[in-house]
Amino acid sequence: MLKLYIGNKNYSSWSMRAGVLMAQAGIAFDEVWVPFDAFAEGSEFKRTMAPLSPTAQVPLLVDGERRIWDSLGIAEYLAERFPELQLWPADAGARAVARSICAEMHGGFHALRSHCPMNIEADLSLQGGLVWRDRADVRANVERIVAMWSELLDRHAARHEHGMLFGRFCIADAYYAPVVMRLAGYALPVPAAIREYMARVQALPGVKAWIEGALAEKQFVAFDEPYRLAR
Repeated sequence: MLKLYIGNKNYSSWSMRAGVLMAQAGIAFDEVWVPFDAFAEGSEFKRTMAPLSPTAQVPLLVDGERRIWDSLGIAEYLAERFPELQLWPADAGARAVARSICAEMHGGFHALRSHCPMNIEADLSLQGGLVWRDRADVRANVERIVAMWSELLDRHAARHEHGMLFGRFCIADAYYAPVVMRLAGYALPVPAAIREYMARVQALPGVKAWIEGALAEKQFVAFDEPYRLAR
């Protein structure tokens, strides 16, 4: 049985990518929750993860003796491990684009990630309004995401009943699921077609299960809460 180590579902966007991908694709796995307390060397989180992963971070996928410790590496590994699931688009051109936008997410959008950290439980619409007013770099990140999603939805979703970025659900949708949660939680302004795509993503069983898990945690991790002093 595959084993996936994750952090807090409410905060850990990188864990969400791997967890949603596996759940939505129907891949059986045991979930190991390692709650955030601190990221200092002596923290319980680091003491748990350091013997397991060379980065001492989450997510971590364990498959027998194999350990895959990066979310994009996990996605690629699962695509090879379960080729019948077609976790990447079948068309070579679409597959190349899907890999490109996942890599773009993996290494970019720093302003959005820094100023709108994922927090599924909280209503941060007021804070989102201030960020939107004051941070041109966040607005630029969202503008790029809207342009990317709009182009892909126009090309693929309108011709497919599932309405995902490449028609049917794939790694790209899992990879951008935490962005959906950020845009929703901070109430950042996006066009109607983008809101409709966000609603479809939030309605996916794998995403719904993750959201339910996040709401059930009922933890307050101060270093992941730049805008609140308490719940």
